[in-house]
Amino acid sequence: MYMVIRKYTKVRSVADAARRAKSGVGEILRQSPGFRSYYVLDAGDGVGIAVMIFDDRESANAANAKILAFVQASLHDLDLGVPEITTGEVLLNIEPHGSLGVE
Repeated sequence: MYMVIRKYTKVRSVADAARRAKSGVGEILRQSPGFRSYYVLDAGDGVGIAVMIFDDRESANAANAKILAFVQASLHDLDLGVPEITTGEVLLNIEPHGSLGVE
């Protein structure tokens, strides 16, 4: 698995950004091969964090380009700024009713 974490630090309303991204980003991700899950976290004080999980780096990179274009075109009025992006292979995955997944 491959994870992409985007941290935005000057979001006027994380809840509004999440609501508006739900359909656009959601549709892009649902149509993206290798997509597994997407989460948005309101960390307070204008900090919003988006986490995307994919099967592999290639899937993540392909979807990431489409998402970036959507955000720039459709959410520009929220002044999200440039996110801090962290990416990498998932080394450990623990689920409540399954085995421990160690890569």
